[in-house]
Amino acid sequence: EPPDTPKDFSCQTQDMKRVTCTWREEETYLYGKNSPRYTLSKTSSQKMALCKASCSKQCSCSWNIGQQWIWNVTVTVENPLGKKTATDVFDVNHRMYPTAPFQVWEDCTDTEMTLHWNYENNEIDLFCQTEVLQPDGKVELHNSSIADSRRITVRGLQPYSEYTARVRCGAAKHFWRWSEWSQPLTTRTKEGTPSGKLDIWREITPVLRGRNVTLFWKQTPSFQANGKIISYEVTLEKIEDGSQPESISFSSIYNSTRIFIDSHSYRISIVAKNNVNFSLPSVLIISRATDNSRKILFCSFLGTEELKEGQVNGTDDGIFISWEPRSIYDSYIIDWCNFPRLQPCDLQWKRFGPNTSSTVISSAAFVPGVRYKFRIYGSVANRASLLEKKIGYLRELPPFLDPIVRKVDLTYNSVTLSWDSYLTNESEPGFVRGYHVYVSPIQGNCNLKGSKKHILSDESELCKYTIENPEEKRYTVKHLIPNTKYKLVVKAFTGGGETPIVNFRYIDTPYNSNMLYFVFLLVIVPTLVAAICHWKMKWVKECCCPVIPSPNKSKVLSFKEFKIDSEKVLKINDCLPDVLAMDSNVEAHKL
Repeated sequence: EPPDTPKDFSCQTQDMKRVTCTWREEETYLYGKNSPRYTLSKTSSQKMALCKASCSKQCSCSWNIGQQWIWNVTVTVENPLGKKTATDVFDVNHRMYPTAPFQVWEDCTDTEMTLHWNYENNEIDLFCQTEVLQPDGKVELHNSSIADSRRITVRGLQPYSEYTARVRCGAAKHFWRWSEWSQPLTTRTKEGTPSGKLDIWREITPVLRGRNVTLFWKQTPSFQANGKIISYEVTLEKIEDGSQPESISFSSIYNSTRIFIDSHSYRISIVAKNNVNFSLPSVLIISRATDNSRKILFCSFLGTEELKEGQVNGTDDGIFISWEPRSIYDSYIIDWCNFPRLQPCDLQWKRFGPNTSSTVISSAAFVPGVRYKFRIYGSVANRASLLEKKIGYLRELPPFLDPIVRKVDLTYNSVTLSWDSYLTNESEPGFVRGYHVYVSPIQGNCNLKGSKKHILSDESELCKYTIENPEEKRYTVKHLIPNTKYKLVVKAFTGGGETPIVNFRYIDTPYNSNMLYFVFLLVIVPTLVAAICHWKMKWVKECCCPVIPSPNKSKVLSFKEFKIDSEKVLKINDCLPDVLAMDSNVEAHKL
């Protein structure tokens, strides 16, 4: 291909003595003696080359300017297929491209950094710019306010923080372009007085003749150490008698301590110390021990609690906690243990403003099946009071054990199960919500009245009864079939469900005694009566079916007018006998 017009053709100087022109080499697909040839010359005299071009991706050509400041130069590229040119007209004073600054160093205080540097062309007035990389990754640019200045001061820095800076310069009078950046310089500001306060908390345990107080402290996002913390200082002051404060210093590796105090009120303050100064004190006040405190101690010995523990639920983000707000408090504190099964536990706490009444407590240490306890305090004037207690799980799991059935009472159509109280201690993986009773005959499907069907993994069918009262310890399954073998099991369930059904208990319902009694009345009694009647046939016949009925036993003769004395009389004209027989003449005459 024929050559194209040279791209990005421009000329500049770094020392006001020598000019360098550059342009981009284009591909012509011709090589060897046919490859492109570049010539740089004055536009007015193109036959005389100013310099010899060298190309490696980018072409350049340099020459001494002497006393000439205005230049009109042309670069010519040609090969056997054609020729193209590009022209640049410039004033050398307007094409200054300084070399990069060197020998960069700094002077630092806790909040300021002054950068110094040198550059080669001392005769040229330069305007310089500094780039500062902040500890948070942000970049700031600072321009020098004085031409030819070889230093710049950057203010508003954080104490004891690492910064990286570099410098570049350009012509002060006729700015053409920035120089390359200097080598980066990394430095750290000096230490300063710690800013902000530590976040402090306490755990109070009543003991005989006083209280054990465990103090905790941590650095919050608003606290700035501004240096290396070398120690923490705890000051203990009794409020009532105005005694001399007592101070204890701890190494920076500690974040808690335990002290013993009596029943008086105490003011406790904690400060952090670096090599420069102390931070502002963080204060908490422990009120005087009252009869209520001694009552709490007594209750702790008995294993009872004054405040009931409310249950809270886990979410995808943590454990949701809410409380009843009180207008008298200026803040609320929630404390808990990330690892409640360790003793002593690692107490954690979090503060909330007066307008907050709910939150989600999250921690990477929270795991399913572990019960966490939360205490909610209200604080006013650095005095904290326990308001509520909560317990909950990130996610409940099925219970470890099934209830132990101690007693089984059977009838022909029911079974009554009695089991021990389920131990709901802290090691349980969930709150026991109730029980499920499963029943099924060994042969056939279950269709007991009042139950729900439950299908096992092997597709066998059970009858399921739900008891939603975890305090219940007795249940009766009715409508069973007499003389039938059943399998049954009692399972406790939590918010995480129940364990798989593996082991059953087997029972046999007895015969129906009422049915036997009915059979006895229906068969045995008539048979016995028949036997007696057969044995006393003559007596029965005389009693029940006599040849000559007794008039006294006839209902027909029960009217008063047919009675003579105590005898019942039958009038002959009221009767039409089929046959009249005379038994005795004497009787006939008598009649």
